Parts: sequence; structure tokens; C-alpha cells
Amino acid sequence: MIVRTEIEPSRRTVHLAGRFDAHEAPGFRAAVHPLVTAEHPVVLMDLSQVAFLDSTALAELVRLQKQARAFGGEVVLVDPADAVRVILEITDLAELFTIRSSGDDPS
Repeated sequence: MIVRTEIEPSRRTVHLAGRFDAHEAPGFRAAVHPLVTAEHPVVLMDLSQVAFLDSTALAELVRLQKQARAFGGEVVLVDPADAVRVILEITDLAELFTIRSSGDDPS
């Protein structure tokens, strides 16, 4: 999986591409979890290029959401690929996140 981060003064964006599974979870945690802080509690997670995710990946997203909410923020899932959207829906985890299109106004 490729993890690309964009750090701007007003937002943190993470772009993921490829398979997000147990093998990739430690790298994801190391790259992404430090981005969510009290000063920057919202992170946009671009999932448009994720081809697959497993239960470990779901657990990482939930863990990140809990971290963000502890700071009064949230993880916003942007353009989840069909494979991701289906898994979120069948596990009832879609309701835990704000899901939006990249064309939506971020405000």
C-alpha cells in the first residue's frame, strides 16, 4: 500500500492506494496516527484508490477515529472505493464516519 500525506496549515489529508490489510497496518499507524493531534484533530482520508481492506484495516480506521474524537475532531472518509464502501456498509461501520465526495465543500 502507498501512503501519501499532505500537511497543510488548516488540514491533514492522507491518500491511500492499494491493499490495506494486516501487513500494512503497522506502517499506516506509524505514518498516520501522529497526524491527529489536539491542534489538528480532523484528518481527511482519501480511500478512492484502495482496492481491498481487511478487518485489521477497519480496526486501524476505527482506532484513528477514536483518537480524533478524543481531540474533538474526526476522520472524514473521502471517495471510498466500491470495495471499501461495501465493507463499511456490511460491517455497519459506515455510520461511524463522515463519508463525502472529493467534490464536496469541506467547510
